[in-house]
Amino acid sequence: MSYREDKIMALSGLNLDNKTKKGLQNIFKRVLNKGMHGLGFSPYEEDQKPGDQITEKQIRRRMKIIKPYTKWVRSFSCTDGNELIPVIAREYGMKTLVGAWLGDDPEINKKEIAGLIKLAKEGYVDIAAVGNEVMYRKDLTEEELLKHMAEVKAAIPDIPMGYVDAYYEFAHRPKITEACDVILANCYPYWEGCDIDYSLIYMKDMYNQAVKAGKGKKVIISETGWPSEGEGLQGALPSFENAIKYFVNTQKWAAEDNIDIFYFSSFDESWKVGSEGDVGAYWGLWDKNENSKFTRDSLVVYNKKLFL
Repeated sequence: MSYREDKIMALSGLNLDNKTKKGLQNIFKRVLNKGMHGLGFSPYEEDQKPGDQITEKQIRRRMKIIKPYTKWVRSFSCTDGNELIPVIAREYGMKTLVGAWLGDDPEINKKEIAGLIKLAKEGYVDIAAVGNEVMYRKDLTEEELLKHMAEVKAAIPDIPMGYVDAYYEFAHRPKITEACDVILANCYPYWEGCDIDYSLIYMKDMYNQAVKAGKGKKVIISETGWPSEGEGLQGALPSFENAIKYFVNTQKWAAEDNIDIFYFSSFDESWKVGSEGDVGAYWGLWDKNENSKFTRDSLVVYNKKLFL
């Protein structure tokens, strides 16, 4: 192997191609047990979707499952029961990245912003996220988003505040980047059709683009992950093995380079099929029934589903 090839392999993460499925599961379990910086919290059970009322019982049950493995929890909304997520997370000793979900409905946006400010003033918010991929979806104008960000910052000036979007938006929208205390960048090599073998290099480049745009501001990877099932996208193929490889290499890089990453996601959620296609339902480290997908204990179940 040449020096260049060796360097590319090092940047690409661990070579896990020669591992059996059981071997991959053992590695996954060791990495998971070491813990991670953060997890995106998936509250919705089967037949639920955003806009439905979620209960304290279901939040508490899922929070207990993830508690041993993460220091931070990210929530995505401050209404319809989601406002209980940071309260329960704090009770369980975890820190919180709390999001106000903004869209094209002004009344809902007002409720979300008010909910975020209320939670922050009550001491349940460590980082406030004002909107998630609003620019990407074109739900608001840049000026409308900036007004919401300014309102939150004025109400809770001592709490770090940012906006969540794809990594490249922070270079394209300097006014939004300037308004952020912290850059919250979503980095998905999968959604850009990247082969799993080059996914870690690709994510590092995404992260570095956000760092350059931030001009010294802290950058947090607010979402990244790899689906375990579904139809592929160009060179990006969902699979049991690829999901493990991506998770393991992401956590290894995060630990070595001290990168704060919120992995997406904690639990599979079927409602996401509507917006993302069949892969949308399979981003979790746990399945929709709250069973671990990638540990050896789940091998028999998963074999029946995928490998026979």
